[in-house]
Amino acid sequence: MAHEFFCRVYYEDTDLAGIVYYANYFRFIERARTEALTERGVDQRALKAEQGVVFAVRRVEAEYLAPAHLLDTLRVETALGALGGASVGLEQSVWRDGTCLFRAKVLIVALGANGRAARVPEAARAALAELGPSQGTGESISDDDGDTAV
Repeated sequence: MAHEFFCRVYYEDTDLAGIVYYANYFRFIERARTEALTERGVDQRALKAEQGVVFAVRRVEAEYLAPAHLLDTLRVETALGALGGASVGLEQSVWRDGTCLFRAKVLIVALGANGRAARVPEAARAALAELGPSQGTGESISDDDGDTAV
């Protein structure tokens, strides 16, 4: 089942017209990804300290559909697109009152202490698998190794 994260739009998120600045959608979906793992018992600090593994965004495809405004309450959905050996494809969307405002396909890679691709740790793999598949019908994102992620 997709993970849901709720947030409110604050003044700092908007431009002078009270509309969410486009780059802030990336902040909303980043927070949602972190919460999805944390709520499933994955401590990213421990992964780094104990296994030397961190997650990094490799690619994002984003589509802006409608604006969010000051004081809107937003719901961010995160669903699993695909789970590779060292990569994770996620589909994320930002909603207000049943209207999709923004959607993104995000390719995440696990990196070892040497900065090279590493296998996604089992705890994170299990937590991500709980997100379940996306209901989306969009195109795939492939990494340079040909692993299809989203």
